[in-house]
Amino acid sequence: MEVKNNKVSVLFMLFCILFCVCLISANVLETKQISVGPISLTGGLIVFPISYIINDCVCEVWGYRKARLIIWTGFTMNFLFVMFGSIADLIPGAPYWHNQQGFHAVFGLAPRIAFASFLAFLAGSFINAYVMSKMKIQSKGKNFSLRAILSTVFGESADSIIFFPLALFGVIPTHEMLPLIISQVILKTLYEVLILPVTIKVVEKTKKIEGEDVYDKDISYNIFKLNSQ
Repeated sequence: MEVKNNKVSVLFMLFCILFCVCLISANVLETKQISVGPISLTGGLIVFPISYIINDCVCEVWGYRKARLIIWTGFTMNFLFVMFGSIADLIPGAPYWHNQQGFHAVFGLAPRIAFASFLAFLAGSFINAYVMSKMKIQSKGKNFSLRAILSTVFGESADSIIFFPLALFGVIPTHEMLPLIISQVILKTLYEVLILPVTIKVVEKTKKIEGEDVYDKDISYNIFKLNSQ
């Protein structure tokens, strides 16, 4: 049993890859400002909430320990992407190349924004996984829809509360900060609600294929204990 717990399936690996792709894609898409009616948003809204949906699926099927693994994997891959992009941005371009301004707009992430993004991601993702895990035990595996929505509300709230003040304080008017945070949480939660039927089907199919439905009893929720059983 111990050997089995230290292995991952192909399906879990695919979830992990998609999780990393979503995080890295969100970095690039965040550079574009978009409008949804009167609301101004960033392109990252298209893909970033998917990472929370994957987090929910992994935590529901394989448990908190596997969710912890993909969160740290996603963080590491995202960090490497940002680091490589920053290095390439700092290297002088060829004399015939005239796209430095556009390249910098995408890959020249300011240290302040990068720090805020990484910290917000870790806090939001781990809170999301923790809430999912605890609520599953308390509800005895029932009410997945409610658990998925509430975990997203807590996770996205933590993410937005950390990111926007750290990244944008002094850049946008102070009175705009709270409405921005609230609108982000509401829209990302609505995103989860709209796609919830798909999420439910994915979870059901994954449980059937994997033969897994983990309940996190007697585990450590320490985010740094990657090898804890």
